[in-house]
Amino acid sequence: METTELLWTCISAFAAVGVLLSVLAVIMRLILVVFPEKEEETDAMMIAAVASVLQTVYPGTKITKVEEIK
Repeated sequence: METTELLWTCISAFAAVGVLLSVLAVIMRLILVVFPEKEEETDAMMIAAVASVLQTVYPGTKITKVEEIK
């Protein structure tokens, strides 16, 4: 195989990967547009984790409210 054939094979493989990744990026963008992320949903697991850590750091305290500061 000549050097130019190897060079063209590498260039075409690189271009194919670039096209494939571009197509996947467009598909991911469309999925995010169709199914947007839910903004105002409270995650019960996050609240439980925060309350558990606060109980560990400050034993004997009662956690009544957990708020996210934006």
